[in-house]
Amino acid sequence: MKNTPINKEVVDKQLAYCGISDMADATIRDIVRVVNLIQEESGEKFIRMEMGVPGLKPAKVGIEAEKKALEEGAASAYPMLEGVKALKEEGSRFVKNFMNIDVKADGIVPTVGSMQGGYAAFMAIGNCDPKKDTILFIDPGFPVQKTQLEVMGQKYESFDVYNYRGEKIREKLEEFLSKGNIAGMIYSNPNNPAWICFNEEELKIIGELANKYDTIVMEDLAYFAMDFRSDLGKPGVAPYQPSVANYTDNYVLMISSSKAFSYAGQRIGLLCISDKLYSRKFENLEKRFGGTGELGYTIIYRIIYTLSSGTSHSAQYALCAMLKAANEGSFDFINDVKEYGERAQIMKKMFLENGFELVYDTDVNVPLADGFYFTVSYPGMTGAELNKELLYYGISAICLNETGSLKEGLRACVSQISRDQFKDLEFRLKEFEKHHQLESKLS
Repeated sequence: MKNTPINKEVVDKQLAYCGISDMADATIRDIVRVVNLIQEESGEKFIRMEMGVPGLKPAKVGIEAEKKALEEGAASAYPMLEGVKALKEEGSRFVKNFMNIDVKADGIVPTVGSMQGGYAAFMAIGNCDPKKDTILFIDPGFPVQKTQLEVMGQKYESFDVYNYRGEKIREKLEEFLSKGNIAGMIYSNPNNPAWICFNEEELKIIGELANKYDTIVMEDLAYFAMDFRSDLGKPGVAPYQPSVANYTDNYVLMISSSKAFSYAGQRIGLLCISDKLYSRKFENLEKRFGGTGELGYTIIYRIIYTLSSGTSHSAQYALCAMLKAANEGSFDFINDVKEYGERAQIMKKMFLENGFELVYDTDVNVPLADGFYFTVSYPGMTGAELNKELLYYGISAICLNETGSLKEGLRACVSQISRDQFKDLEFRLKEFEKHHQLESKLS
């Protein structure tokens, strides 16, 4: 029996205790729980790649502004549902400065992270037209967004975009949209988990089809401007964060403070609704939710109101300060998060040198950026088999099937891996490769 860095009996016992018989069925939180238990019993620290949480310190400009807001009494006052006026204005400036897109301050809506923004948008978009009751996921994607729809009882369809990059995406989208039941489409850009980034040709196609079929695009910008192949971090200077908003007015953008500003714990994000959509009236929204029937009104004064009555007052001042500093050029938020790309480059090399392969490796015909995530597989193993086997080596990740991918492999997140763990990661990967090369020869 091979001698692995983590005792096999400990791993198997905790997997059984957590009720995980097949890693393909394990959610992110399932894996977090079982790894915590294995670490506790074994006393060995894992290389944790399963959860996408920030691994950098939060932006100081945000902390100072939030402290000031608390000291001045923000905690004792309910925030307005539509958000603090200064934040909405800075959000509008930020979208113009870093995306070159015009969105009025009215359509900039603070939410309890992009999770709440997505939930509210799903609920509204899925009820705009009674004939359109389904959301289309351009996968792979963030698994919990599908869970949100399941909780709401809303329908969804999905496809893995791996084989449909470039012009090929048009025919695939037409296949779904032509049925007439798709209310909205959603994708992340850069992508969680694959770190693919749609190019202008692909975004143009998505925008054109959104216009043709009157379908609303939800663009999840959780990793805003983090395609480090281009410098997207200079306010008012091209290149800008690519967006479908250049090609359609049927869009809702979700901008998170969690990764770009390392401000995840305060649960603050922005839902940015196009000017045209914000004021557009839908008869079915009025029937379903009451009020004016306008999309913006419904999201803010019907859905967000009943979900949480707005979002954290003090956190809004933090985000406002970070956006203001970014808009003025005194806060280079992209320079801070480039650390993720540097970690990814080093970690990818270690995996590739030890027999692993990249699953998603190109954007059409150019190599992927190094960023917050990358995807790996190992010859002869399914994603579930590989995920379980790596636990014996003190390495945790999630299976790609959990994200809507049809490829076998794992999503690896770099954020929780400090540079002083690289030596340990390299040793564990070498042990993995040594044992599996030996097994291959014996078989």
